[in-house]
Amino acid sequence: MNKNKINLRFSVITLIILSAAMSRLLPHPPNFAPIGGMALFGAAYFSKKYWAFIIPIVSMWVSDLILNNVIYGQYFDHFVWFYSGSLFTYGAFALIVVLGMFTLKKVRVPNLAVSALGASVIFFIVSNFGVWLTSGMYPPTFSGLMTCYTAGIPFFHNTILGDLVYTGVLFGAFELCVRKIPQLRVAPFQ
Repeated sequence: MNKNKINLRFSVITLIILSAAMSRLLPHPPNFAPIGGMALFGAAYFSKKYWAFIIPIVSMWVSDLILNNVIYGQYFDHFVWFYSGSLFTYGAFALIVVLGMFTLKKVRVPNLAVSALGASVIFFIVSNFGVWLTSGMYPPTFSGLMTCYTAGIPFFHNTILGDLVYTGVLFGAFELCVRKIPQLRVAPFQ
């Protein structure tokens, strides 16, 4: 019975994360994405914390493969396994998981809100640094870096909204599942 509880909980958490990653395939405003919510959700609910890195990052990578090779395939002249700057996106994702491990030891609305805002800031800083460093769009100077951050500001509000909304949806969906399936409530071996 205990092994079934573990598998059921793991499966539901994984399915919620995979669903969030696949939601990136739907039309949405720029930067309104589940990235921060997925990382925080995994950090809060996977009992074995290495899954908090593996499942969300692999889910996001699979959705990136579909986005880059099917939806935006006409913009590339080859199959894209990793896009320019993806290391920074996945690095930001990993940092958000670490943030969630510290801030979401107790899942409460104020902790979720602060964590989602922190996720937005981490993603903004790291991803824009990656654009500056790898895209060639900005001079490799401090001024070029500041220009890149300034150019990213109009997208930052969507990042915040996306992180807040997706964090609420993911955590809310899991709590609804817990109400329907009480065996999900207790994380084994935590």
